[in-house]
Amino acid sequence: MLRQRVLITGGAGFIGSHLTERLVREGWQVTVFDDFNDAYDSRIKRDNLSAIRKNVELIEGDIRDAVLVERCFARGKFDLVVHLAARAGVRPSIQQPKLYMTTNIEGTFNLVDSCRHHEVGNFIFASSSSVYGVNRKVPFAETDPIERTISPYAATKLACEQICSNYSHLFSIRARCLRFFTVYGPRQRPDLAIAQFCRAILDGRTLTRFGDGHTRRDYTYVDDIVEGIVRSFDDRGSDYEVLNLGGSATTRLCDLIAMLEEELGMQARIEQAPEQLGDVPLTHADISKARDLLDWEPKVPIREGLRRYVAWLQETKVLAWRRFSRNQKPYGWCWPSSAWCVFFGMPTSRLASWVMRLTIGIGGVGLIGDILANRRASHGCIG
Repeated sequence: MLRQRVLITGGAGFIGSHLTERLVREGWQVTVFDDFNDAYDSRIKRDNLSAIRKNVELIEGDIRDAVLVERCFARGKFDLVVHLAARAGVRPSIQQPKLYMTTNIEGTFNLVDSCRHHEVGNFIFASSSSVYGVNRKVPFAETDPIERTISPYAATKLACEQICSNYSHLFSIRARCLRFFTVYGPRQRPDLAIAQFCRAILDGRTLTRFGDGHTRRDYTYVDDIVEGIVRSFDDRGSDYEVLNLGGSATTRLCDLIAMLEEELGMQARIEQAPEQLGDVPLTHADISKARDLLDWEPKVPIREGLRRYVAWLQETKVLAWRRFSRNQKPYGWCWPSSAWCVFFGMPTSRLASWVMRLTIGIGGVGLIGDILANRRASHGCIG
């Protein structure tokens, strides 16, 4: 496919920033549309784009703003739209259903309607495995009847698929709805399970495991997802297609935690809690269709993906220690929430920077890290 002008909504987010970087490397003219909302600290997303900020056009705004979206399309003259922006997550959608309905459904409508009016003939939509709900058949295939979604988030994604289907049929827009299965990897959102588990283990805090640990997920590494997105730009399917992008294997929650313990070299302190509303017991992707239409296969198995994620935590060094706010510790290793720690008589921020250069610089949480952790405990400092 010729390198052309592409609009990526949510292009500063977890998946979006990886896709943006790749397309910039490949010579695309990239416009990122992102509202840097308060779902988590916006400075994380700004940092995601820091290495390529000069190579992209950035439009800060809300996809619900139809006037702004219209202006964006009028000046952009895009050949392709990749729509990743959304209010994400099952549990928050139960708490704020209206926000999810307006952002995800109204926002998607604004974008695909602008495609119609500005003759953008290629629209890629990020859907979710959540649309399958509690599916009786395993693995989940795109042809499975979807009888019941069990969260507002899933309902919005399914509704958006139908909007894409309508516009594809009525206005000859080539549309792809890609159902992502539990994406993970570097830069993943701080509210996602793997990020939360790593932070808790490294800080020596108790992590919360919902249920008995036997729920299973089909985890998909972010590089594999990006590859699937790019291959969907010009596949050999019809005008409208729904495709699963998943790891095509399942991992129990208890096994995931055990693998993280092994990669981090530390033991988790686990507190069991009741299963959460909206969570499904199992996800498992049938990727036969993606294999056929996209010539796509996931390349990164879960253990290798977790190894890469932990390596990223170590390589980011200062980012891994940086505290973006008093109450949120987004990347992993962080010192106590108190501003001062009775430890060498130094402020927490200065101490963290000093210790980080020692511990991570010689290979992460090793002997010195253990000594420091014991020292913190002896002074009553709790992570």
